[in-house]
Amino acid sequence: MPSWLSHVEPLVREFGLPGLFVDVMLEALGLPLPGETLIIVASGLAAVGQMNIFAVAATAFAAAVVGDNIGYLIGRKLGRPLIVRHGSRFGITHERLAAAEDLIQKRGPIVVAFARFFVLLRQLNGIAAGTAGMHWLRFLAANMVGAALWVGLWSSLAYHFGKDASILPRLWHQLSTIAMFAVPAIIIALAVAALFVWRRKGGSA
Repeated sequence: MPSWLSHVEPLVREFGLPGLFVDVMLEALGLPLPGETLIIVASGLAAVGQMNIFAVAATAFAAAVVGDNIGYLIGRKLGRPLIVRHGSRFGITHERLAAAEDLIQKRGPIVVAFARFFVLLRQLNGIAAGTAGMHWLRFLAANMVGAALWVGLWSSLAYHFGKDASILPRLWHQLSTIAMFAVPAIIIALAVAALFVWRRKGGSA
């Protein structure tokens, strides 16, 4: 259990939805910030009537989409050499960016949609899609789907199981464990379904 998590709740109380928006948006731009954690805490506060769950989910969704699209624009316009040169101080190294680009070039929208569930990809998602030259409309569609799934998962689970705000640190740990197994299973299921559809189309052609 991370000891610093108990200090997050007062921050959410103080800065509210604007603070949540800025944090999630900056995390999507590659900064090592606890956006996922703040969503869980804010949703837990909504469960005890201190925030509105729909406002929390809408704010987090908008912040995630805006942040990733700014990252996409930065990656597309500035290019990887400049990003690696200045982004290394935030952990955006040549190796990490190249790995994210390779995944996006091979799997495209599927990687973008589920990138938020993995720490490295969540922070490099938009930038890597921009430097890899992914079409913006494809990125936007997959990005919005991913943001909806990511925000929907954490906010709904925290809202339903976080009636007592004091258990949020333990809840965060339990939900992280659930996601570690659930998300790969979802990705595998979707990949198998996509392969099945592709083979059926190929067979009928």
